[in-house]
Amino acid sequence: MDHARTILRQRQRRRYRVRRHLRGTAERPRLSVFRTSKHIYAQIIDDASGRTLVSASTMDKKLRDSVGFGGNQTAATAVGQEVAARAKAAGISQVCFDRGAFRYHGRVAALANAAREAGLEF
Repeated sequence: MDHARTILRQRQRRRYRVRRHLRGTAERPRLSVFRTSKHIYAQIIDDASGRTLVSASTMDKKLRDSVGFGGNQTAATAVGQEVAARAKAAGISQVCFDRGAFRYHGRVAALANAAREAGLEF
């Protein structure tokens, strides 16, 4: 139990350290990424108003049917493309990338690269 609490504290410290330097505005909202072992989630947030503007995840019905298992790089790529398409439809072209407590590699990097290729500017 104590080990789990320590891991949670370390993760929270990393998240705060990354987000201390990021602030999403109406002109350039924040693209936040969260992952679990089975799924990956991405949302575009305007921190000034405290609203989520666009979101996509492997839990969405459209992506869940097409991807299958949501805990791999293929699923992360699909989520990145979908969140970029939804952002373009909402009129968002520039974002600042928030990796949260996760290292920029693997699924997080795959999501970011797919979003870049689909037209989002970081």
